[in-house]
Parts: sequence; structure tokens; C-alpha cells
Amino acid sequence: MSAPNGDAELSEFGYTNTLKRSLGGFHTFAAGVSYISVLTGTFQLSYFGLSFGGPAYWWSWPMVFLGQLMVALSFAELASHYPIAGSVYNWSKKLSGQHVAWLAGWMMLLASIVSIAATALAYQKTLPQIWGAFQVIGDGSGGTEQAANGVLLASALIVFTTLVNAYGVKLMARINSAGVAIELVAAVLLILFLAVAATRGPDVVLDTQGTEAAYADNGGYLGAFLVAAIASSYVMYGFDTASSLGEESIDPRRNAPRAILRSLVASFVLGGLIILLALMAARDLSAPELTSAGLQFVLTDALGPLVGRMFLLVVFVAITVCVLAVHTAAIRIAFAMARDNALPGGSTLARVSPRFQTPVVPAVLIGVFAIALLIVNFGQPQIFTAVTSLAIILIYISYLLVTVPMLVARLRGRWSDSRALARRQGRFSLGKWGMPVNIAAVLWGVGMTTNLAWPRRAVYNAEPPYHWYLQYSSILFVGVAAAAGFAYYWFVQRHKIGVLSEHAARAPEARASEPAAATDGRTS
Repeated sequence: MSAPNGDAELSEFGYTNTLKRSLGGFHTFAAGVSYISVLTGTFQLSYFGLSFGGPAYWWSWPMVFLGQLMVALSFAELASHYPIAGSVYNWSKKLSGQHVAWLAGWMMLLASIVSIAATALAYQKTLPQIWGAFQVIGDGSGGTEQAANGVLLASALIVFTTLVNAYGVKLMARINSAGVAIELVAAVLLILFLAVAATRGPDVVLDTQGTEAAYADNGGYLGAFLVAAIASSYVMYGFDTASSLGEESIDPRRNAPRAILRSLVASFVLGGLIILLALMAARDLSAPELTSAGLQFVLTDALGPLVGRMFLLVVFVAITVCVLAVHTAAIRIAFAMARDNALPGGSTLARVSPRFQTPVVPAVLIGVFAIALLIVNFGQPQIFTAVTSLAIILIYISYLLVTVPMLVARLRGRWSDSRALARRQGRFSLGKWGMPVNIAAVLWGVGMTTNLAWPRRAVYNAEPPYHWYLQYSSILFVGVAAAAGFAYYWFVQRHKIGVLSEHAARAPEARASEPAAATDGRTS
């Protein structure tokens, strides 16, 4: 039996649980659903998909789902074996060692901070349509005014999520679970309302609206479709959050794999139906508002101003809990790395508040960094697509730093022992399907990362001024982030790596096998 504080659960990893197990099955499921947040993603970037691929961009939804399902199945197996905070970081450490793990954790942490900023910007696509007073800066007629106002609204949201996360995981879980319950009920109702309002058949998803013309020399509609697929790629990630809360969850080996898969499947079904039925209900598919406001316009246009605004209020709730969940996941990554002394100021970052029972310092710092990222881009019309795309690329790379080492472990036969153990203990296992699923996850990750990072002007420098470094910002940003981060780790931080003494396993047998604590309060 596990000890109440989870020490027995974590002793095999060399840790004692300084967090508190209080989250049930729905809490972990809600964390995954709110991070994916179909209402946030589909409504924030539907305009992007429609702009580049027309209604036929819908087919990117099942495509991205199938690819991400391969990743989620692999993660579910890992979550059953290693239900531990900072999932991606610790999984990579178990599969490949500290060097790759540090890079995976660093990329995931950076991706999470960028995702907080990118997701919070969705307020600008929603709140001014609910009430014009939310357009605080100017009248919103210009791209610069919209971008600046988006930064203002997003910053206010990040301040809120920072305060909630600093107060404690129980408050976060209550707000998040309530928000997810509202989101799920509203998503079902929205599907029914849109079905009643439909004016055309499902064959609308075969309409490209001539978007292939712009890519006549670059693959025709395939070129347009791959750009439009970014809209779907943005939505279906973050399902690993259910495992990242493993040290605060009850029975995580059982609940985390289920939460990972259920959150992805539920998001796929609900999101796919919402996009499809919204396209069927749109009064005019040629309306310019569809390529600027996206599905938000369909709600008010097809369902009427009152009903449309009611559902936009739910989108507002969904965006709020989505940013809250992303912020929560980022804190767990920072905490997991900090207690290994893998980040500067590790002892401070890994300190758990005795009053709030959560790492307060990472919550505040991550909020500050996310707002700083927004301020740097203040007033830039391209902020929405650029920041969003960078966040997705970093996520896909961090996932690859788990699925690739996992595949290597399978090819070397090291995962077969874990699979046998999983069967004996009733853990989630892919069995004989593990190898093909893992291979598919890696191929998907490589293909989609390449597609996302491709230096297209339409994505990264769509409006003047046109500069080569803006067009290649994805490659430059990711390259600099990875190289600079790893250089810091290699020359400075790796010599200090070791579980901090206050987080080391307390079990007598674990203490007997550990070296003496280092002078800076760490264990090797």
C-alpha cells in the first residue's frame, strides 16, 4: 500500500512527495481536457484554417487526431509506469538519461510559457464580440490596435491564473473542473443548436473555395492544406498534463492513462462536430468575417446575437481554464527540474509552500515571463499566428524527445521487461502494438514538426515589413532556444545536477543506498 503522502509511490524514482494527493479521476481528466480545450483552439484559429484551406481544412482535424493518438497511446503507457510530476522531463530521463531529459524539459517549459501567452491571446478573438467595451485600445479596426488590445486582455488573464496557481492546486482543480463541466455541456448544446441551424449538407468539407490557387506552384491544394492544418495542430496537445499532476492525484497509475486518452478522444469528437456543423450552419461561406473572426462570427450570425453571445461566454470560460491548465502544467515541469537542481535557483524554485502546498515561486515567475513575451510583441499584427506556431513547434519537439528514446528502448529490448511488469501489475500496456504505435508516433512528430517550422511567409511574415529573419523566425527561435539552453546546461548546470536533499526519498532503504548530501544541499 502507498503511504498517504505518496512516498512509497515515488521512492523508486528517488523522491519523497512534498505535494499533496487530493485530485480524483475527474480532476485529472479535466486537466487534460482544459489544456486541449476544443472551444479555445477551434475558435481561436478557425479563421486561420479557413483562410488557407477553406472549409476543406476540416480534414486536418481527423488527420491530427490520428497522429496525436499514436503519441497519446505511448504517453498512456509511460504514465502508467511513471506517474510523476513534470511527465515529459521525467519520462525522457527514465528512457534516455539526464542530457536528453534536460533538453526535453527545457523545451517543454519554454513551450508552456509560450503557450500561455499564445492561448491567452484568444481573449481578443472573443471578448470584444461579447461586449464592445472589451476593445479598450482604439476601435479594433486596425491590426495594430487588435494586437495591442489582445496583449492587454491576455496579460490580465495571466495575472489571474498566476494568483490561482500560487494559492494552491485544490483551488485550481475546483475552478478547472467547474470550467470543464461547463465547457463539455455547452459543447454538446452548441452541436445541437448548430445542427438545427444547418443550411447545407456535410459535403461542405469538400469545398476548398479556390485556396489552392495561391499554391499553384507549391503543391496545389496540398500546400494550402498543410498550412491550414496548423489550426488543428494547435488544439490537440497537452494531454500529458494528466500525468504531470501524478504526484497530486489519487491512484495515478490507473487514472492518468485513462485521462490522457479520454481527454484526447472527447476533444476530437466534440471539436470535429463543432467545426463541421458550424460550416454547415454558416449563412455565407464567402463572408470575409469567416477569415478574420472565424467560428465566433458563425455563432452570432447563424444563431443570432443573443444565443451567439451566450455561447461566446462559454468560450470565454474555456479560454480561462485552458490558460489555467497550461500554467499549472508549466509549474510542474519547472518544479520537477528544479528538485533535480536542473534549473538555476533550484532550491527556491522547488520549495513547496507549507501554507498553500504548491510551488509558489515558479507560478509567479512563469506568469511574469509569459506577460513579458506578450509585451515584447506589443502592437504587432502578426502576433497571433507567430506566437501560436512557435508554441506548437516546441511542444512537438519536446514530445519527440520522449517518443524517440522510447522507440530506441523498444528496439534494444529494454521496454519488453517493462511491458511484462505492466501485465503482471495490471498497468496499461500496448502489448504487441507498442512498436508500430511508437514508430507511427515518431514519424508523425517528425513530419508535423517539419511542416510547422517550414519558413513560409504566409505564416511567419504575412504582412509588411517583410524581413528574412521574420520569415525564418521559427527556425531561428527554436535553434537559438535549444542551442543556448543546452549550452547553459552543459557548461554550467549539469555539474550541479542531483536530487535536492529536501526532496530525496525518505525511506530507510533509499537513504542507505544514497551518497552523503553534497555541500549545497543536494544528493547525487
